[in-house]
Amino acid sequence: MKKDVHPKNYRLVVFKDTSCEHTFLTRSTVETKDTINWDDGNEYPLYKIEISNKSHPFFTGKQNLVDTAGRIEKFNRKYGKK
Repeated sequence: MKKDVHPKNYRLVVFKDTSCEHTFLTRSTVETKDTINWDDGNEYPLYKIEISNKSHPFFTGKQNLVDTAGRIEKFNRKYGKK
């Protein structure tokens, strides 16, 4: 394995999904200035994210299906060749 290829600053970081307030602790090298007190009583760096597996439509099963065929037919009826 090559030397000095992998980062040396791996540490425990708390990620917080701001859309559903879901938090999880994992190892990362992400840079952050915020901190949070975790359930174990220790203080960890906090990184805020907009979406995670708890809020993403693919994982929650709450996808918004768009009826593109209906929209295209409506457009062709309105503006199509006459």
